[in-house]
Amino acid sequence: MKKITLILSFLFVGLSLFAQDKESIINSIIEEINQNSQVEQLAFELTDVIGPRLVGTPQMEKAHQWAVSKFNSWGISAENQQYGTWRGWERGITHIDLISPRVKTLSGMQLAWSAPTPKKGVTAEVIVLPESISDSMSFSRWLPNVKGKFVLVSMPQKTGRPDYNWEEFATEASFEKMKEERTSQIEAWNSNIRNTGYTSRTLDAALEKAGAAGIIQSQWSRGFGANKIFGSRTKTIPTIDILLEDYGLLYRLAENGKKPQIRLKSESKELGEVPTFNTIATIKGSQNPEEYIVLSAHFDSWDGGSGATDNATGTVTMMEIARILKKHYPNPKRTIIVGLWGGEEQGLNGSRAFVKDNPAIVDNIQVVFNQDNGTGRVVSINGQGFLHSYDFLTRWLHKVPEEYKSEIETTFPGTPSGGGSDHSSFVAAGAPAFMMSSLNWSYWNYTWHTNLDTYDKIVFDDVKNNVALIAIMTYLASEDPERTSREQAVLPISRWSGNQMEWPTPRDANRKGGLD
Repeated sequence: MKKITLILSFLFVGLSLFAQDKESIINSIIEEINQNSQVEQLAFELTDVIGPRLVGTPQMEKAHQWAVSKFNSWGISAENQQYGTWRGWERGITHIDLISPRVKTLSGMQLAWSAPTPKKGVTAEVIVLPESISDSMSFSRWLPNVKGKFVLVSMPQKTGRPDYNWEEFATEASFEKMKEERTSQIEAWNSNIRNTGYTSRTLDAALEKAGAAGIIQSQWSRGFGANKIFGSRTKTIPTIDILLEDYGLLYRLAENGKKPQIRLKSESKELGEVPTFNTIATIKGSQNPEEYIVLSAHFDSWDGGSGATDNATGTVTMMEIARILKKHYPNPKRTIIVGLWGGEEQGLNGSRAFVKDNPAIVDNIQVVFNQDNGTGRVVSINGQGFLHSYDFLTRWLHKVPEEYKSEIETTFPGTPSGGGSDHSSFVAAGAPAFMMSSLNWSYWNYTWHTNLDTYDKIVFDDVKNNVALIAIMTYLASEDPERTSREQAVLPISRWSGNQMEWPTPRDANRKGGLD
């Protein structure tokens, strides 16, 4: 009896020490975040010094080299793994001036992969599309009018005030009237474009072929001063985006027969076919090194701003977690991988390539934590259709201090993501991967793919909250004696198709893009 009692006593002491050790590591993680956080410095170096990270640009390559150097300085093994190639391009200056009927410097920039102007720039008249196009034949007859001119191809906005501003200050009748007029305007504009025989995606090329000097658009993001900046669809003439206020000015002048002229100088360089990479950092597991936890964030961005909330915040979150864990949990039971993916904005290319090229890792993933959608603190986790995701995610969340999880809403078992961000690449392959979805902070209107996605929009208290949350969950996932389940739930009926939803199918990356 004494022997049994002694064994139970040792067992109790061992469990108590284990619990104390676990609490000690969690406290060390939190103290490191509170006393020695590096996220502000990392974000500064990535967004202000390196800048935006468009796939195929020298800035993207510089970012990959910077990340490897940072990981190595923390004693973490890292490398850049090539998965394909892309069209190489480098942005230069864009300068746009209205020179007639009055003088004004306009706010705008060339789109990604835009062709440059000649060195001296281009001065030309600005024209609008015909107001009422009856059919493609009439549009074809009009097309020669674009030769040597800049063409405005976006609908002028009814108002430059966001809806929330109207809702706050306008009368109800005035607000409703504006919305009705805007709806009618959008319908008429879209109908007019359809009547050309082209779409908004093919019209620019037709204008280029007809001899236009350049394309001018304004893709308003429905926020003060915010425009979406994507890629050019022309090959030999520049495509520029002008902010709503200046675009409206040009449109009204042209529409009223004032024949506005602008002078445009835009510089860019074609760099041929260049390699594309993922940056992969690894902290080797001590007990189960062939089982993996993946800290996931896409590294690339669009280049209208500096890619701050999409996705420098996700990137520095995962880098900071790795730094802290290496310092306070240097010998994890399972291997921890940080995946900073290239080419996400062009179709999850980096993460899809990694999943395709590393089946042994994917088959042995304990969990993937992905962060992408902005600077806000994590407020939502979807079980992604894994039947038992509730069991392990809530087991880990239970041990996270309340201040880091109090606002999180969970959905179990949830439904699998077919796209949207890099966790989807892993989910499609059957690996338990989860989006750590963030509080909005006006992300969609103001910073998602806009000219305003810059360092000053980062809310560092929220980023540090996410570092604490995911770092602790990563530690607990590594220590968990149980393997996570991959069993898939029966998916619901789609409200769109009326059919049973199906698990997404894995897709390979576009490994040679932007060249056609």
